[in-house]
Amino acid sequence: MTQHRHFTRITLVSALSAAFFVTGCANMDERQQTTAKGAAIGTVAGAVLGAATGGKNTVRGAAIGGVAGAIAGNVWSRRMEEQRQAMEQATAGTGVDVVRTQDNQLKLNIPSDISFATGSAALQPQLRTVLQQFAEGLRANPGTLVRVVGHTDNVGSDASNNTLSIARADTVRDFLEDRGVSRSRIEAVGRGEREPIASNDTADGRAKNRRVEIFLREPEAAAGTVR
Repeated sequence: MTQHRHFTRITLVSALSAAFFVTGCANMDERQQTTAKGAAIGTVAGAVLGAATGGKNTVRGAAIGGVAGAIAGNVWSRRMEEQRQAMEQATAGTGVDVVRTQDNQLKLNIPSDISFATGSAALQPQLRTVLQQFAEGLRANPGTLVRVVGHTDNVGSDASNNTLSIARADTVRDFLEDRGVSRSRIEAVGRGEREPIASNDTADGRAKNRRVEIFLREPEAAAGTVR
């Protein structure tokens, strides 16, 4: 029994060491890192499960978990990476920032100079072009979900800014729906002036705060928080 426990501890330590090693390689690209992280998590989980069930299957559990985790990580990364690249190409030169969030969502930061005029919820022409491309991508990936978040600066009352931010998010949702994206896939919310990303003391800062953020996520991530 003592020898068996010693073997189990060695196996778990080996699994953890391998996990930290593969996820720490600096020369991996984003897809490789995600695959490695999936493999690492699966390896450790499989090893722990094997140890918890008596230890006889610790090594086998680690191996199976590693393979399963690698597949899951790779598939997720491939889906999101393809959509990220497509949106980067579609928004090139527009000032729209396309990033991948820590919780594996794609986020489009749309600045005020191409989105809405001050005090208005009407789409500007340049934003309509971006959203047209976005809608085409959504139709090609019917499983993905969207969350549109509207923001304002602090000019005007809190109540009016909240209403305006919601109206802007609704306008984006309506545009996407009109182009074939099911309304049930799109959540629209307004944050008013409550979440500034710059100081409202300057005109430049207020312009940065008047923005729309669009989050794209797979159904598996829908239960997580977005903001």
